Amino acid sequence: MSDLKFEHLALNVPDSRAMSLWYVEHFGMRVVRSLEEPPYIRFLADATGRLIFEIYSNPDAPIPDYMAAHPLTLHLAFVAEDARAKQRLLQGGGAMLLNENIMPGGDVMVMMRDPWGIPLQLWQRTEAL
Repeated sequence: MSDLKFEHLALNVPDSRAMSLWYVEHFGMRVVRSLEEPPYIRFLADATGRLIFEIYSNPDAPIPDYMAAHPLTLHLAFVAEDARAKQRLLQGGGAMLLNENIMPGGDVMVMMRDPWGIPLQLWQRTEAL
């Protein structure tokens, strides 16, 4: 058995400070660690504390063109009790709808982009993973 455990996923983004505020407001995430000078690192945790992702704005590395990337290349996926209701709230906060699918088995999957172009999936699952 390995002693390694997944800790976080990191993304270089254009404005980590504004982005962290958006995820706190719209996803109920919390900042668990931050750096208040460049590259403005923010570690964001979901309500369970299971998922942590790091965002920063580091000019020493290229910032990917998230808007141009196909959403199946990279996306952040979240479970929602009502994916369509959450979709409407996120759209009101500046997110963009890409598509909505009813999957075999009845799961609802909504694909969106946050205001910075990062793809998001909302899953309303009939059975938890």
